[in-house]
Amino acid sequence: MTGISQTELRDGIAQKNFVILGRAGMDLFAHPPGVKSEDAETFHADLGGSSANIAAGLCKLGCAASLVTSVSDDAVGRFCINKLKHYGVDTKYVRSVAGEFRNSLAVYESCIEDFQNVIYRNGAADFQVTADDMAAVDFSPFGALVTAGTVFAAEPSRSATFAAFESARARKLPVIFDIDYRPYSWPSPEVAADVLSRAGAASDMIVGNDEEFGFMAGDIAKGLEKAQSLAENGVAIVIYKMGEKGAVTFAGGQETHTGIYPVTAVKPNGAGDSFMAGLLSGIAEGLELKDAVLRGSACASIVVAKPGCAPAMPTHDQLAAFLAEHPGPTKG
Repeated sequence: MTGISQTELRDGIAQKNFVILGRAGMDLFAHPPGVKSEDAETFHADLGGSSANIAAGLCKLGCAASLVTSVSDDAVGRFCINKLKHYGVDTKYVRSVAGEFRNSLAVYESCIEDFQNVIYRNGAADFQVTADDMAAVDFSPFGALVTAGTVFAAEPSRSATFAAFESARARKLPVIFDIDYRPYSWPSPEVAADVLSRAGAASDMIVGNDEEFGFMAGDIAKGLEKAQSLAENGVAIVIYKMGEKGAVTFAGGQETHTGIYPVTAVKPNGAGDSFMAGLLSGIAEGLELKDAVLRGSACASIVVAKPGCAPAMPTHDQLAAFLAEHPGPTKG
């Protein structure tokens, strides 16, 4: 653990300036909503990738975010950079890599029944982030470091990210970790469990769902116990998400249960990224932790009710309108 207190964590987040590690990709989603990908004649393209989505979501909610990643030196990589800029994300630390490396591509649909999300990540460009890339980052302007767990799935990105954690620790910069376990990115579950556990132990705030914490614990039934253990052993804030059942937050020796904002979903993906953006922006604005978690839940509900991920993430005005119009939250 970095030894940062909950107060120091909140103070860092309150600066509203985040350095975010992880991938940017292209999303292609079938149009109109309800049509299956194999039957679609039209697809809309936009920004994808967990870390890029979090960065876009934060910017749309009034924070600043800079993404550290690698993209392919081709039209798709340039598309991702252009979209990052469109959403206000700083791309100073986005490096284009030549050769056969390619940006991630997700092809999905706005259709809950038998939802399909086809991911292309062969030779992923974002795994080519190096220790030199991290050494070139000036961490001094930022209030907190945010990463999604996919960065740890392969080298050189894995070692580079742990090096960034060390740099953050040296500067007392809080480390915020979204577990974001994607089995298809890892060489084996055993390697993933070991590496993600190491990353969790070096973090000040951890957000994940029941399956992800269960995976780290080696038993899905022990996920909640794992989350509680991490909080008891030095992680300032641990948030255990349970989908429709809400979330449990462990912080300061307290256990807080929160619900969700029910909506008619058109897709399941993007919720976690939007949750993180809403949560962090809420803390940054001085909300009590419980209220910030509920803001995250509202943002997640907004995204699953619309096509796309980054384009579906709310602005302040859209979030306020949603909260005014929708019942909730449910009891956690």
